[in-house]
Amino acid sequence: MKKLIEKTEAFMELGGIRKDIAFLVLGGLSLIISLFDLIPLPFDAAWIAIILCGIPIIMEAVIGLITAFDIKADVLVSLALIASVCIGEDFAAGEVAFIMQLGALLEDLTVARARAGIEKLVHLTPRSARVITDGSEKIIPADQVAIGDRIRVLPGETVPVDGVILSGQTSINQAVMTGESLPVDKAAGDDVSSGTVNQFGAFVMKATKVGEDSSIQRMIRLVQSADAGKAKIVGLADKWATWIVVIALSAAALTWIFTGEIIRAVTILVVFCPCALVLATPTAIMAAIGNATKHGFLVREGDALERLAAVTKITFDKTGTLTCGTPKVTAVRSVSGYTEEEIYSFAAAAEQMSEHPLGKAVVRCYGQTPAACSHFQMSPGEGVTAVVDGKVVKAGNLKLLKGMMISKELAAGAGAYLNKGSTVIYIVIDEVPAGYLVLSDTVREESKDMIAALGRIGVRPVLLTGDNLHAANAIAGQLGIRDVHAGCLPEDKLDRISAYQKEGNAVCMIGDGINDAPALKMADVGIAMGGIGSDIAVDAADIALVDDEIRELPHLLSLSRRMMTTIKVNLTFSMGLNFLAIALAITGLLGPVIGALVHNAGSVLVIINSALLLNWKKK
Repeated sequence: MKKLIEKTEAFMELGGIRKDIAFLVLGGLSLIISLFDLIPLPFDAAWIAIILCGIPIIMEAVIGLITAFDIKADVLVSLALIASVCIGEDFAAGEVAFIMQLGALLEDLTVARARAGIEKLVHLTPRSARVITDGSEKIIPADQVAIGDRIRVLPGETVPVDGVILSGQTSINQAVMTGESLPVDKAAGDDVSSGTVNQFGAFVMKATKVGEDSSIQRMIRLVQSADAGKAKIVGLADKWATWIVVIALSAAALTWIFTGEIIRAVTILVVFCPCALVLATPTAIMAAIGNATKHGFLVREGDALERLAAVTKITFDKTGTLTCGTPKVTAVRSVSGYTEEEIYSFAAAAEQMSEHPLGKAVVRCYGQTPAACSHFQMSPGEGVTAVVDGKVVKAGNLKLLKGMMISKELAAGAGAYLNKGSTVIYIVIDEVPAGYLVLSDTVREESKDMIAALGRIGVRPVLLTGDNLHAANAIAGQLGIRDVHAGCLPEDKLDRISAYQKEGNAVCMIGDGINDAPALKMADVGIAMGGIGSDIAVDAADIALVDDEIRELPHLLSLSRRMMTTIKVNLTFSMGLNFLAIALAITGLLGPVIGALVHNAGSVLVIINSALLLNWKKK
């Protein structure tokens, strides 16, 4: 029996949505032919709809009853179908089968397709490592590295395992772990994580965590398991199916007993068939998804908007979500006889050959063609040196100033910007500190208004970022966000969201980086920045913001709540119509065919009411 059920389920899944559409088209045509007797056939054309649309429903009901005694709406539908056929009301049976198959198709269209996010994340796992043994270097598979092995990592390579640097200086792109686009300078004694990218200098490291214990493998496990406990919303028709079946069968049986008319009992089963009830939710969801698409949101999970309607907290990643994600020169300061324009010019000239993201940002923001430079030299972990207009110009971090006299003006001015979370590039001309450039990740223009609008609809924003506390507080202060959590690794974001959920909050997470993928999975609703976000973040999310226009976020939340109101109206109407139809069927005023038409007219009204969501916008 088990093998038979498995084969049956496999057959039913064959062809998927295309098969359902084909069956619906053929079933609909057959009902038209049957109603108007367009083509003479040796059998009622409605049987085509019964077989194509009704048999799958009956098989689904039987499988559910046999395997788990699971009573859903399709059980009552099956009873109505069989009863109608038994008394010769083929058209009524075909109508019920058609409308239910339509509802099933709408539900299927709202279910997310298979996602490849975890596969993409697995591809980030380093394949090999340069292990140093007895003075020689040997390339081995990364999964064969043992704790304590010495490994050399060249510029451009991915760090194979977690470890600590033994020698060398470099800058590491840690976006995969922290989400922050700016590289971090590393030297002997600093920790490095697997999956991060070495950008400049070569270094030798000692492995401390390997295999399943490495950071990138922990990330993969987080993504795989984070949504395991995310409850899927069950259609209300299925939630109430047991009671509906009991009430319908009781009413039909009592009517037959007291009136002796089987036709009335069958009519009760037909009109109590929960077509409108089944359509109430998926039609509203489909219309709301269409509305969301017009505003730049790609809804990837059918029930995401249902979950979004209950959200009370929205957790934001900072870089690339609330900010532009690219550093810009926000200030230039001189502490010498040079003007600020000259300091900027010297800095852009010295950095024009740099591969460092900060150096590239200086040249990009300068907006002019820098002066020529010569004798360019890059010092990993410190900065660059070049000769510009006959002067030796150095641009880099605080290590450049080692051994030099630092004025109070320079220390105080740069320190103030550092405390705000900005990055400072010091400029040294002919071995004398001459000034500095301030770089910051700028806030999106629409972020402040968007945060204020969320507050007006009763949703509290939270900032979860891998950046330092100073930078996080600076951005949060500009936007009016009170809840701030800085220095968050992927598991930290996961823990924070889980804590909010345990407090009874429905949480929405918005992010763009690979490091946000576990949190996007764990949250009740995950929204990824589709334009600048990583593919893995988008694949992990329920909703993708295609054009990155976060100003539309309050509309999406309001739309989800409006959608739930529409669903409740649909459900109330459909149930009220069903009970009215039952009363008329008991008294004999409704026959099976007219009853099916009346109650299917209710389904049409439900669809029309749902369609109003397509162009809805809160005033």
